[in-house]
Amino acid sequence: MSASLILLGPQRHRPTLAEAVEALGERLGPVRRVATVTAGWEDREGEDAELDAHLGGRTRNLRLFPRAEEVFAEDRDVYAAFLERRDAMRALAGVHRPRLHAALDCARRLLAERRADPTRAALLDPEIEDAIAAVARLDRHHLRRVAEVDETFRSRLGSRPRPVVERHRREVAEELAGSDLLAIAGGHVGVLLNRLRLFDVLGAYLARGARPVIAWSAGAMALTERVVLFHDSPPQGAGDAELYGPGLALAPGLVALPHARERLNLEDPVRVELLARRFAPARAVALDEGARLEWDGGDWTIAG
Repeated sequence: MSASLILLGPQRHRPTLAEAVEALGERLGPVRRVATVTAGWEDREGEDAELDAHLGGRTRNLRLFPRAEEVFAEDRDVYAAFLERRDAMRALAGVHRPRLHAALDCARRLLAERRADPTRAALLDPEIEDAIAAVARLDRHHLRRVAEVDETFRSRLGSRPRPVVERHRREVAEELAGSDLLAIAGGHVGVLLNRLRLFDVLGAYLARGARPVIAWSAGAMALTERVVLFHDSPPQGAGDAELYGPGLALAPGLVALPHARERLNLEDPVRVELLARRFAPARAVALDEGARLEWDGGDWTIAG
């Protein structure tokens, strides 16, 4: 665990990162250098001047996206393994979604009936419990399948030495050793997770003991135990929240939902109730602008 873990709402229009960093400094000591991860921005990773200015010129970007591109160019087997994992994940999602949609549709119908006619509670409540449990069983099954894909991926990467990967890991570890804080931005959560894992960023950062971490948007999602993709109103029609896979498990007991007001129909009690009960006992948390959650070693507190 980190000495202090803070999850923030989106930073684009209402940045609160500097305020959180200053609060950390008052509690843990001066924050002179901040190692930043913006790999989720993909080929825009280097466009971090605004972020650096917001933190008073204290940032050092770990450059995970171009580092990965160098790895792919030098070790084509790594590149092929990443492509195979991507294709396997897409195939898994393709067979999982129809089953998930059917299970969620059943649970939603029962919840709607229960709300429309509370007098039928005795009849419907056991069916609702079982319907939600069926969705959770599907989620666990999907996580096991993703774990199989990941194990195949790790086995292939570990089949022989990877000098280019090890070189970049050493350089990343050196940058982290001289930093007082690790800050992880948002963007594409899959790209972000892959790069964080490829260069063992959390392992290198926390190897020196418990140290502070701040993350927001997809960065917050990446640190949870289970990464949930969600959008109630995507362009292609009504959406179903689905598990992408395991996260880095630094943030316990949460399902992070950045931009919740934009992506979720929070006025629909059936959808909200189902989302919350499906992932219990983890707490589904809306991380909108201005939100700030802090882990104190035993529980989460709302600071924003």
